[in-house]
Amino acid sequence: MSSLGVAIIGYGLAGAVFHAPLVAAEPRLRLVAVVTGSAQRGEQARREHPGVRVLPDADSLFADMSGIDLVVIAAPNRVHAELARRALAAGAAVVVDKPFAVTAAEAEDLLNYARETGRVLTVFQNRRWDGDFRTVRRLVSEDALGPVRRFESRFERWRPVPKGGWRELGGPADAAGILYDLGSHLVDQALTLFGPVASVYCELARRRPGISTDDDMFLALTHTGGVRSHLWASAVAPLPGPRFRVLGERAGYEVHGLDPQEAALRAGHRPGVGAPWGEADEADHGVLGAGDDTTRYPTLPGDYLAFYTATAAAVLDGAPVPVDPADAVAGLRVLEAARESAADSVVVSLGGVSGGAAVGSS
Repeated sequence: MSSLGVAIIGYGLAGAVFHAPLVAAEPRLRLVAVVTGSAQRGEQARREHPGVRVLPDADSLFADMSGIDLVVIAAPNRVHAELARRALAAGAAVVVDKPFAVTAAEAEDLLNYARETGRVLTVFQNRRWDGDFRTVRRLVSEDALGPVRRFESRFERWRPVPKGGWRELGGPADAAGILYDLGSHLVDQALTLFGPVASVYCELARRRPGISTDDDMFLALTHTGGVRSHLWASAVAPLPGPRFRVLGERAGYEVHGLDPQEAALRAGHRPGVGAPWGEADEADHGVLGAGDDTTRYPTLPGDYLAFYTATAAAVLDGAPVPVDPADAVAGLRVLEAARESAADSVVVSLGGVSGGAAVGSS
């Protein structure tokens, strides 16, 4: 087998903007089928990916999996685990968009099932391939800052008028709200950099009228290695703070703005076509140094396509998956502790929750 036939379940923002273009750009993957109950989105899929088979529901896909080797789950969060299990049972490798599942227990059960069946299972934590995060990861791994004392990370937006939909109107069973949406990325990045978490403190708020879940979040993690991660996500930030601010014993690093890949994908651009992919403008590069001795530090290019290149290699060549699903289980444990902390206004002890080694660990 030289390439994999891919089906994407869900063709909203995640399926249409993040997954389908990246699948189409990877030479070892072929987009064969899209599952969507929306006639409008079905027409969109046919227009954007000529020859793709459009199916009305997941039952139709699982009734005939001919030509399908990899299933991407980009449906609403509440059905992630259910659909992933059905895809694994049908013999396919599986990519699940974040959050991996609604609960850590559900996620761990799915991970165990994948191990039992011997199928490839991974989680789309694409923000690991943001250029600014890749830059932070390099600085930390090369000890350019000295031992890190504090890690600050933000996804802040100004969206004072709600859009509606399940992300703003759903409840805990839907894994709705900003904690499980943008918080999934923030927690994954912190765990990737600094490893196990000993304790969690969280503040959640519902700022906008007409929504039923959190749209403003602060999360403090104390890692077992001593680093403190302070994480913010908000839909109501008139003035966003720095995307990353990392403070070490010898130096710090700060960068503003957002990785350009999401905006490029939304605008219809594709990796490998036209302008260099994922490169931040020089004016948006971060600052490295201490006191008055600071300098601009170039931001590495972002590379979301690397996720699907690695996924293809995992299935076809037996290479490691790009994101270990055990990392996503650990992330969900942190998110559950965060929800408990916010509900009770307490610090929640976890005793060192981590799915994998931190940067620089063996």
